[in-house]
Amino acid sequence: MSQNMKKTIGHRGIDPTGETTYKKTTSSALKGAIQLGITHTVGSLSQKPERDVLMQDFEVVESIFFPSEGSNLTPAHHYGDFRFKTYAPVAFRYFREMFGIRPDDYMYSLCNESLIELSNSGASGSLFYLSNDDEYIIKTVQHKEAEFLQKLLPGYFMNLNQNKRTLLPKFYGLYCVQAAGKNIRIVVMNNLLPSSVQMHLKFDLKGSTYKRRASAKEREKAVPTYKDLDFMQSMQEGLLLEGDKYNAVCKTIHRDCLLLQSFKIMDYSLLVGIHNLDQAREQASEEAVAGAADQRRPQGQKSLYSTAIEAIQAEAGMGSLDTEDKTGGIPAWNSKGERLLVYIGIIDILQSYRLVKKLEHSWKALVHDGDTVSVHKPGFYAERFEKFMCNVVFRKILCKFILSISIKKKQNFLGTPLYHLTQTIFDSLVTFFPHVSSKCFLPSIPAMQSGRPDLLPKNTPSNAVGQTTETAASSSLGKPVFTPTSQPPPQSEDTSRSVGVDLYNTFSREQ
Repeated sequence: MSQNMKKTIGHRGIDPTGETTYKKTTSSALKGAIQLGITHTVGSLSQKPERDVLMQDFEVVESIFFPSEGSNLTPAHHYGDFRFKTYAPVAFRYFREMFGIRPDDYMYSLCNESLIELSNSGASGSLFYLSNDDEYIIKTVQHKEAEFLQKLLPGYFMNLNQNKRTLLPKFYGLYCVQAAGKNIRIVVMNNLLPSSVQMHLKFDLKGSTYKRRASAKEREKAVPTYKDLDFMQSMQEGLLLEGDKYNAVCKTIHRDCLLLQSFKIMDYSLLVGIHNLDQAREQASEEAVAGAADQRRPQGQKSLYSTAIEAIQAEAGMGSLDTEDKTGGIPAWNSKGERLLVYIGIIDILQSYRLVKKLEHSWKALVHDGDTVSVHKPGFYAERFEKFMCNVVFRKILCKFILSISIKKKQNFLGTPLYHLTQTIFDSLVTFFPHVSSKCFLPSIPAMQSGRPDLLPKNTPSNAVGQTTETAASSSLGKPVFTPTSQPPPQSEDTSRSVGVDLYNTFSREQ
């Protein structure tokens, strides 16, 4: 155990034997209590008839005592006496059913094999456990967060009924383990980052710039969780998405931000995991490890709407990425043209703008620019968050980028006759992006149908100065080719510029 891990963070600590503790309860005892409690509560709930959720169901708390010697309702165990509480069991059963999670699958995922403790506890000192099948995350939460989630449940229920596709956390259960006089509250959520996919980069983004840089200790980790300033420095061009994917991401973020604002929630983050397909293919050994992990989960995640591509209401087809990905990553590119799979989700939504947060914002605003700190009023926070994600983090891919990547990856088109250049561009566009609409070149299509692929369908002004004259020639295929015989006019004076000349000049500058 390293010296860095021995420091207590919040309620999380290390006992003399080196085992993780939470409120002085060992991690192994906590995991055992969680599995015993969930097994009992799911089993007993399955005996009750299904019905519609009523308002009073959100306030129900069921409790069962687990003595170490066992009872007529509970088995014997070696974790010490504890009490297990289940909050709103009928309501959460309905939530699980909405996402296609059957009771036996839920219980099997969480209780059949030992839970996996994750090393990254975060700044709050929470404990994180991962189910063995990679489906669920179990997180310890503070009393105020659990209390806020209880109050949030009716509105959360209404939102899920209206829209199951969301980047917000999907809560599947809220429980409490009472042991050694302490209450340990836990929440079960969907897992955003599949373990079967290697994450080459990971970011926790808020849209704030005040102290939003990964610490030196965090950077020492194998896969650090970087922050806003790190993203702005290392990925200045952002994550490039096709038009439909970009629109779907921004639409989903906008809708979720409106909901969070209505509940006066702030200080949430967008968790972004990036898998670099091109980089992964160059690492054969890591591909073999990933393939072994995929054999464990060949069908991807079982719950509905749990992947990033489903959450943003986009088609799952990967288009030009040419991969059989079943983990639901969003296809993207970086500025180098490398192909990426992006996994995203909004996390840490259980922070309301209470008095403590108001005081925290007021204090930080005195010593720093108030608009840049992470703690802010919900309305301003939501607007800043949305703008940062849709203007800095995610950007719509441009045809110019598509064509430049086509050139870099295929061949040098400079010097090619303009007609063939235009035709080759269309061929490359279809090859690399079969799902991209021809709207990128919509102005040039009528001109091509008229036999002049290099001219925009626009009348030439009679007083244009220094117009380009073209000489028609015949190619070996019998198609007309137009070769410029004089220098093109300045951009500010000519409104009938040749599409071929524009593209030719663009490629010349980039080359």
